[in-house]
Amino acid sequence: MLDIQKIRADFPILSQKVNGKPLVYFDNGATSQKPQIVIDAISKYYQEINANIHRGVHTLSQLATDAYEISRGKIQNHINAKFPHEVLFTSGTTFGINLVANGFAAILKPGDEVLVSALEHHSNIVPWQMLCEKTGATLKVIPMNEKGELIMAEYDKLLSEKTKIVTTNHISNALGTINPIKYMIDKAHAVGAAVLIDGAQAVPHLKPDVQELDCDFYVFSGHKMCGPTGVGVLYGKEAWLNKLPPYQGGGEMIKEVTFEKTTYAELPHKFEAGTPNIAGGIVLGTAIDYMNEIGFENIQKQELELLEYGTKRLLEIEGLKIFGTSKEKTSVISFNIEGIHPYDIGTIIDKLGIAVRTGHHCAQPIMNYFNIPGTIRASFSFYNTKEEIDVMVEAVKRATLMLS
Repeated sequence: MLDIQKIRADFPILSQKVNGKPLVYFDNGATSQKPQIVIDAISKYYQEINANIHRGVHTLSQLATDAYEISRGKIQNHINAKFPHEVLFTSGTTFGINLVANGFAAILKPGDEVLVSALEHHSNIVPWQMLCEKTGATLKVIPMNEKGELIMAEYDKLLSEKTKIVTTNHISNALGTINPIKYMIDKAHAVGAAVLIDGAQAVPHLKPDVQELDCDFYVFSGHKMCGPTGVGVLYGKEAWLNKLPPYQGGGEMIKEVTFEKTTYAELPHKFEAGTPNIAGGIVLGTAIDYMNEIGFENIQKQELELLEYGTKRLLEIEGLKIFGTSKEKTSVISFNIEGIHPYDIGTIIDKLGIAVRTGHHCAQPIMNYFNIPGTIRASFSFYNTKEEIDVMVEAVKRATLMLS
């Protein structure tokens, strides 16, 4: 069993008050809070080893380079990548998706097809739309049902030799649905298509094994898993990363430059142009260490209890409807109160110290499917408690009475 109070003490922000009330932070789907060990690691980097990496022979540069590459190795082990050079540091999930989509511009042609799921965040829709506009390829959508589940029978029908890449999230940010990605990857590979998995919402809750999944690309952000903002990871199979052209030109990603011709560096540096977020890359390794010390089995158990308890408590409220009722689901509850705009509920409960997300959650096609303007989203992390859920439920009841 986790000692939740001991864990909460690791997060200084959780002890503060907002609008005179103890903070209840249920916007973990947007970004997680940071433990003191992560905050200290950022400070330690800038105080002790701040230097550019891979370029200097001086001591600080060597120390920074070593720490950066050690972190790459931690991430490789965490996701079980075959090689460290299959782990690319990026600025986040969005950058990783755009990098791959840009690379496929050199591969796709008119008549080719890109499959994207109906459950996607805008960052896993728009780059593929832009790619199809540029190449003449066609974007096709894997449909969902009323529970917020992808319809696998329809997915199977969409797949063909025209399919060149399939992209889906591992877990829906708006509904919490856990998608059957292993099935989807195997089916896509059977027709010769590549697969990109958006793992931004998955990595805070589980450890993806990219070799077992056999995905071609897996992208995620550090800030949703107790790490800093502005850093993320693109995992890509070595063969695919060698096939794709560089996304950006500049320092670090070159082997030799003349005005007549430039040759590119080996992986991973081919895709890591310019000075990166060095502190972010190093400290992401610290955040992963912290979460592994707690243990992802323990995290999943705690979050499942919060999901079940929160669902039960919220359904006590008359007129409340939950969107996203998949059997396979993580700790996200999206809901509305009949006749009340989600923004109004969110605004009132914020005055009571409760942070939830309101709106379309950068997933407007999902909201259009349900014919709603948005939802109130409570997203839980392992450091949250049932007592906090009780506080939220009472606040929602109070807001509902005020707005009725």
